[in-house]
Amino acid sequence: MATDDDVRRIALALPETDEHPSYGGRPSWRVKKKFFLGLRTDEEGGLVAKVGDLDEKASLLDAEPEKFFTTPHYDGYAIVLVRLPAVDVDELEELITESWRLTAPPRVLAAFDAAHPPTP
Repeated sequence: MATDDDVRRIALALPETDEHPSYGGRPSWRVKKKFFLGLRTDEEGGLVAKVGDLDEKASLLDAEPEKFFTTPHYDGYAIVLVRLPAVDVDELEELITESWRLTAPPRVLAAFDAAHPPTP
């Protein structure tokens, strides 16, 4: 089960990432001043994370509704809401890293990829 502390630790380990209050003081993370991740603190909760495109969003929502959801506010955006208690820390790290990768400038992403080559 992932927690807010896991989100913070994973996000801040990514290059050029800062934490900023967003929308009513909720925690959010940015790479080079661009939003890539946020925590919702309302009654539904959830982590706000970018995904590749609307097809990927639909696939996640259909395949694992116990983990992923959305609200009308995010209609038309490649963003999913993640129920933290439903994901483990490894899956959380994948989600956060992918959201960061989708937002990071090319120079930052290239440096990250050079330092973290894929495993065969």
